Amino acid sequence: MGKPSDKQDPKDATDAVSLHTNPGESSREDHPNYDDFDAPEISIDDLPPNYSDAVESSEAASLLPTNPATTTRPHLPDGTYIEDPNTGSESYISRSLEDPEKLEAHIRTCAGIPPRPYVKLVGTHSETRKDSKGNTEKNTITDFDISVELTPYLYSDAQYRRSWSKLRTVENFEKAKRGTILKKCAPANQNIELGDTEPTLREWCHRYAASHAGLKVFTLQKRVIGLHEEYLKQRLRELVRDANYRGHLHVEILMKGATVDCYNEAKTNRWRLTKWIQVLFTVTLLFIFTWPYLWLRTKRWEVAIVDWEFSRVVDGRPKEYVSISEDQWYNMWGRTIFKAVLGKRQGLLDHADLRRAQEAEPAFDTGNSTVDGGLGLFRAGIHAITEVNRQLGWGGDC
Repeated sequence: MGKPSDKQDPKDATDAVSLHTNPGESSREDHPNYDDFDAPEISIDDLPPNYSDAVESSEAASLLPTNPATTTRPHLPDGTYIEDPNTGSESYISRSLEDPEKLEAHIRTCAGIPPRPYVKLVGTHSETRKDSKGNTEKNTITDFDISVELTPYLYSDAQYRRSWSKLRTVENFEKAKRGTILKKCAPANQNIELGDTEPTLREWCHRYAASHAGLKVFTLQKRVIGLHEEYLKQRLRELVRDANYRGHLHVEILMKGATVDCYNEAKTNRWRLTKWIQVLFTVTLLFIFTWPYLWLRTKRWEVAIVDWEFSRVVDGRPKEYVSISEDQWYNMWGRTIFKAVLGKRQGLLDHADLRRAQEAEPAFDTGNSTVDGGLGLFRAGIHAITEVNRQLGWGGDC
């Protein structure tokens, strides 16, 4: 069914996008105490640049040697691109992507763009108040909401886009949507010509193109593997509790841009991705009828996966890291996060925050003794409040 005439060896190098570089330092055997935020083995100047900065610099320097399989987001002249503002998931609707060769090239290009993992810490507490009529109302107050992006640490060299990424297809025993509605393993009666080997990306693209389904979508899944999420979250919880915070703490690792969906050209697919139509059907509760219809009619191919390795173990050797370990990241960002929590920050922390946390805060001199004296008193007051909160506890429900 739509199988190409020129068969490929499934182990062919064209089915895997992989760049191997010198590994980073492995995790230390003795974990540092969470009060020690210094990482003498890493200098701020040696840190990988922000992902967006690296992309801009690499685009400007066109003569720099880059990974040809890792480029910027592809542009389809005849297509529509939609990005979910909350999850960062990407959707393409294009007639040209129904051509198997163009679809394969598109998937390979998108596989070179990493997912965007974030560490997010949110602290809240509830306040109970009585209004003028004596009615009691309970409000949730956000004490801090900070996040740190982990994308730069998926590269050994972000400017040259060197990483441990590998594009693969699902194995026969993996449950996945293979042009179906529900996930399933590969059928037991494999094609005699294929044997027990998994279809390559090219073969899956041909199967997708040969399908006569009215609504269909080919999905690329992006994953970060080798990151010890629970260990990292536990250390961050201990860090916040060490600040004597008594509110409700939520620590999670979010993954933005984890999927790329390629839809076939159809009015229904365009309508389903149009924002105002989504809002209209949600408000009028019509989604109760349309969702089952779309779910039953849409055939899905979720067979392409790109793994971005944060760490790996090869042949039983000690764990290798593509850039830095979880402990090194914690030592690098711990002081910055600690200060942001006590300062009740909201938003994304970047390398500027990292530098400010490790460098002495410069004095602000206006040249006016009266104004400078007032600023000094203001800073002293803020510092006193922060220290009292740290010693006596803060953020509890009231």
